[in-house]
Amino acid sequence: MTPVPASTTTAGHAVDTSEFSKPVITKVPAKVSNPPTHPLDPLSPEEVSAISLAIRKYVAEHKDIKAIKFVTCATAIPPKRDVLAYLGIPLATGEKPEVLDKELARRADVDFFDLVTGNAYRIILSLEGEEWKVDTLTQLPEGVQPQITVHELLAAEETVRKDPQVQKLAAEQGLKPENICADGWAIGLDPRFPKHTRLQQALLFARLEPDDNIYAHPLDFVPVLDSNSLKVLHIDFPSHRIPKEDSEESKDSVPPLSSESTAPPPLEEDSLIASGRPRLHYPEARQEYLPEYLEKQPDYKPSTREPLKPLHIIQPEGVSFKMDGNVLHWQKWNMHIAFSHREGIALSTITYDDDGVLRPLIYRLSLAEMVVPYGAPEHPHPRKFAFDVGEYGMGTQANDLSLGCDCLGKIHYLPGSFIGQDGHTVNLKRAICIHEEDSGLLWKHTDFRQGGRAYGVRSRRLVISMICTVANYEYLFYYYFYQDGTIELVIKLSGILNVYLLAPGEPGGPFATQVAPRISAQYHQHLFSVRIDSMFDGLKNSVLESDVVALPNAPTGSKENFAGNAFTLQNRILGVAKEGARDYDFASDRRWSIVNKSRKHYASGRYAGYTLGYRGFAATLLSQPESWVTRRAGFATKSLWVVKDVEDGVEGRMWPAGRYVPQTVDAPEDSVEKWAQGEDSIDDEDIVVFVTLGVNHIPRPEDWPVMPVESVNLSLRPVNFFNANPSLDVPGADDKASTLAFGENGTVANVNGGSCCAPTNESG
Repeated sequence: MTPVPASTTTAGHAVDTSEFSKPVITKVPAKVSNPPTHPLDPLSPEEVSAISLAIRKYVAEHKDIKAIKFVTCATAIPPKRDVLAYLGIPLATGEKPEVLDKELARRADVDFFDLVTGNAYRIILSLEGEEWKVDTLTQLPEGVQPQITVHELLAAEETVRKDPQVQKLAAEQGLKPENICADGWAIGLDPRFPKHTRLQQALLFARLEPDDNIYAHPLDFVPVLDSNSLKVLHIDFPSHRIPKEDSEESKDSVPPLSSESTAPPPLEEDSLIASGRPRLHYPEARQEYLPEYLEKQPDYKPSTREPLKPLHIIQPEGVSFKMDGNVLHWQKWNMHIAFSHREGIALSTITYDDDGVLRPLIYRLSLAEMVVPYGAPEHPHPRKFAFDVGEYGMGTQANDLSLGCDCLGKIHYLPGSFIGQDGHTVNLKRAICIHEEDSGLLWKHTDFRQGGRAYGVRSRRLVISMICTVANYEYLFYYYFYQDGTIELVIKLSGILNVYLLAPGEPGGPFATQVAPRISAQYHQHLFSVRIDSMFDGLKNSVLESDVVALPNAPTGSKENFAGNAFTLQNRILGVAKEGARDYDFASDRRWSIVNKSRKHYASGRYAGYTLGYRGFAATLLSQPESWVTRRAGFATKSLWVVKDVEDGVEGRMWPAGRYVPQTVDAPEDSVEKWAQGEDSIDDEDIVVFVTLGVNHIPRPEDWPVMPVESVNLSLRPVNFFNANPSLDVPGADDKASTLAFGENGTVANVNGGSCCAPTNESG
């Protein structure tokens, strides 16, 4: 391919294509070192490089595509039944696995742009022998935008720094271009711009010194830029709620908008001039969180906290889990772990060895989507509703983890990689952390008779984790596997609040909290969609909905409920797709179980399965039904969605808000809202369950300048699945390394405390 000139155009703007138009190396590498051994393994860095070269070669020979900007590159997952047959996992517990009478093709799924035309493409390739061959190349419809790349997010800062109008506005505040810091964000929705333009908004902050916290200095304007041309298109000035001098409004009332509307002004109108408002100078006070910088604050006070003694986690005989590439074996659990540029962690083919019987549980478990809508109505704040999975890719935001900080103990890491805009890979050496940790008591009982026999078993859990930084926020993901068959996902929120500046005298309320002088943290939600591609005891599953209710039609004094104390479960199986969109009911302690109707517990007679449990928050969207965010994030309007899985030859029903999320206006056809319409059976079928959970975040001053973690939990617990407690065979607790802190008399520190497994007169 001949390099195109660097000064070509797209959508009417000059584009520097020099990075993307290098000559094609036509020979694809003949052999990939350390080829993947599992059909669900992520693409290796060598494979990604070979794929990008194969695409360049193909378009050079067959298509009029001039300058490629790669967006995503991932394994195209083979058909579910083929994978199960390949791995020897039966379609139903107790049956023989199907026989795979063909080879599993290694395939790749890629999105890219032609920077000259601005057109986006999806391409599917297969590995044939030692070369990648193109199967299909599809141009995406106008306005359909693939995921925003890390490079585009980073380029937002450089772009605004170079813009003359931004420089002028910054200079009016005494700032130089190098003082400007920008968090690139998806545009959310802004109908003023053409739908084919690839947009970002840049939230601006000032860096006054090389080491200070930029979020303490928010600026009063928001540029909008084209991510392909890297040009600023427009600048917005948010409105402010200034109480009248003679008003007595409280800080949490709704003062007027200074006669301004919350609607976006026309692009040709300068909202600052039209409103007659003066510019707002940024807050200058330092608001630090790093210990070496805290002392630079004028009000710094040395800590009076006593330092902690060291606490080490040691495993002198090594870990109890085994790894075979990306396949993990631990305490009867078996699963495949993969890095996903979009989901972060993808856990697949999760099975449990029930005393020699292989019991399939989940085909794929992952975070499939999330949305963070903000509640301030003044333009342009309503544009802030980031889909951190679908718009950015959670995996592309993953940290390269630090031993002894992010994970403690004996650690095994899995790497992660994703494609860069130029076709090379971005590699993370330590993307996923795997380790074991103590989790308190698993179970215990003391027989107070005959001297009191106490027997306790401590819980060891396996942890698979990842930490992702999405601009100001940190998301910490922990998948826990327990010895009693329980699976738990804990999502922890930390990082720095998204903030904006207040005008002098402007109250923080009613849509935000003033966390520091003139610094406002707006109310917002974090709503996560967890995808469970279930196969509990086989591919044919159902969802049982259970409400805990007082015995109906049986008042106190009745024959059926004389004392009035009776309560029971009201159970129903969800039958068709339109029944699969369900709301959580706190009053009835509603719970959902994914069950296999072909297997019943030998004693209870009830269906075997796993129950979903919320240990934290069950939240859904608070926005209006026809709001911008609700039209796009319909998955977050319900606590549960159940749909029949339909594989389309590439990925099946994977993404609740659609495959292509940036700049969508309404729910696309490939979204969970559309799948859940109609009469498709979801009873005793191959189903996929999407669970919505999250938190309504009303920021506290205690969340500033960095936020202590807040957790939201989802558990899957066996119910009527095992004959009895499956952890009865876990050895009792008897840790010889535990000692009394102050000795028997409060002076000696090396006395062993005895065992809770042995006969004793002590209850503990």
